[in-house]
Amino acid sequence: MPKPKLALLLLSAALFAPASWAQDSATDPQVVLHTSQGDITLELFPNKAPKSVANFLQYVHDGFYAGTVFHRAIPGYLVQGGLYTRDLQPKRTRPAITSEADNGLSNLRGTVAVARGADPNSGTSQFFINLVDDRRLDFAGNQSGLTWGYAVFGKVVKGMDVVDKIAATPTHGIGPFTADVPNPLVVIEGAQVVGEAAPAAASSTARQAKGH
Repeated sequence: MPKPKLALLLLSAALFAPASWAQDSATDPQVVLHTSQGDITLELFPNKAPKSVANFLQYVHDGFYAGTVFHRAIPGYLVQGGLYTRDLQPKRTRPAITSEADNGLSNLRGTVAVARGADPNSGTSQFFINLVDDRRLDFAGNQSGLTWGYAVFGKVVKGMDVVDKIAATPTHGIGPFTADVPNPLVVIEGAQVVGEAAPAAASSTARQAKGH
C-alpha cells in the first residue's frame, strides 16, 4: 500500500465527516493475534464489511497467519502484515476481494483495514492497523485508486500498546523492501477467533504472489 501522497490532501472535505461506528458488539466476532511482542485483540464489523470480515476469518480459520510477520512499521502512520513469512517471502493467497471502502467507516487510530495494491479490488490477506486518525485513507469517490480509499473492517479492542510497541521497533530495508521492516521481525505466531480452538498452522511454503 503506498504512503499518503500530496494529491490526497486535495480530496473533498467530505473526508472529514464523522463516520458511523455503530456495531452490535455483543455479536461481533473477535480475533486474537498472538505476536512475538504480545497479543492484539481485534473486533470485526461484519455488518459494515461482510466480505472483508469473511475473507479475514477464512485466513484465520486456515491457520494462514501463523508464521507471517508485520513487514511494515511506520510511526505516526500504520503497521502492516499478514502476507510475508520470516524469510520475507509472500505466501500464496486466496483470490482478491471487492473493496468495501465505501462502508462509512473511517481510518481512525486503532482501526484495522484491508491492505491492497493500486487496484481497489486487489486486497487479499494483508491488513494494516492505523496508528493515528488518517481520513486521507477513507473512501472519497470511485474515480481512482487514490480516491477509493481503504476498507476498514475492524478495530483493536485490546493490545493497542502492543501495536504501538511494534511501531516503535527500529526498522531497516531488507529483502524486497527498501525500508520500514521491523528489526527484529515481529512475527504473528498464531491467530484465532475468541471462543474457538486455535486452528492448525497452514503450510509455511511460500510462493510468489502477484500484485503485492
